[in-house]
Amino acid sequence: MDYKHLLFIALISLIACCTIMFLVWLWAKKVKNAGVVDVFWALNFPVITIITSFLSEGFETRKFLICGMFLIAELRLGLHLWQRVIGHLNEEEGRYKQLRKEWGDKADRNFFFFFQFQAISNVLLAIPFFIITANPLTQISILEYTGIGIWVIAFIGEMIADNQLAAFKKDPKNKGKVCDTGLWYYSRHPNYFFEWLTWMAYFIFALATPWGILAIISPAIILYLLLKVTGVPNNEEQNLRSKPAAYKKYQETTSSFFPWGKKDGRGKR
Repeated sequence: MDYKHLLFIALISLIACCTIMFLVWLWAKKVKNAGVVDVFWALNFPVITIITSFLSEGFETRKFLICGMFLIAELRLGLHLWQRVIGHLNEEEGRYKQLRKEWGDKADRNFFFFFQFQAISNVLLAIPFFIITANPLTQISILEYTGIGIWVIAFIGEMIADNQLAAFKKDPKNKGKVCDTGLWYYSRHPNYFFEWLTWMAYFIFALATPWGILAIISPAIILYLLLKVTGVPNNEEQNLRSKPAAYKKYQETTSSFFPWGKKDGRGKR
């Protein structure tokens, strides 16, 4: 495995992602909606996939498998976010409104760095992908098949969670209510859980490749971002602002991340 070549692919991917995010920042600045960053964060991964599929030197069947997994998952997420964000371009999501309010006059400058950080995170998270596509071994191992199986579960789970929430929000009768049906009955953020599980699948797939253990960085970063930075905290703050009583009750009975049974309101399951 030629690590200099891997670094070259990562550098090309970084330049591409940073350029895309710069253009997206210019657009976001014009339309005053920073939420577009979410859409292009997801769509940057297909860009990385295309670059890597042309430049990597690994076993073609393995490249086809992992490229297919990446493209299907991230295009689905990107299109879902496109419908959610671009479909309501004149209405910025609450978490970005709050950041804009907190940053004041420095909002545009801070969003520039925020967008670039998203581009950097794209490349860091693609580490399993870079490693896997460089693997020259011509036999697909049991670990790789296991990774594919977990990926299928995660992909279906995230798609179901997203569709359930979208359907709930479309119903005008649910205005001001909390979605607590389907997968949302077991977790306050099932979509985030299955997104993380997708990255765990890539990590397990990568373990069949020399130095694949390095791929642990991707699910670790995703878990940290979802639980501590841009995922759960921002989403919970927004929900508490928009529907405080209902969401507080939901918090008391429902697992934050991992799907689990309901609590009785006193912290017991």
